[in-house]
Amino acid sequence: MMAPRIASIVRPIAIALLLAVSSVACTSAERAAQEAYELAQFEQKQGNAEHARQLYQEVITKYPDTSWAKKARAGLSELQPAQP
Repeated sequence: MMAPRIASIVRPIAIALLLAVSSVACTSAERAAQEAYELAQFEQKQGNAEHARQLYQEVITKYPDTSWAKKARAGLSELQPAQP
C-alpha cells in the first residue's frame, strides 16, 4: 500500500527535475548561439567576412532550432557576394 504513495510523490519530482535539466540545456544552447552570433557580427564589422561567414554557419549548424540561427541566416545572406 505504501508503494503507490511513494510513486505519486516521486513521479512529480522526477518530472520537475527533467524539465529543469532540459531548460538549462536550452538556455546553454541559446547562450552559446548568441555568443557565436555576436562574434560573427563583430567580425563582419571589422571586415573579416570569411571568419564572420564561418561563425554564422556554425550557429546555423550547431544551434538550428534557436532564434539566433534565423538571425545568422540573415547575416550570412548579407555576406553573400552580390549577383550581377
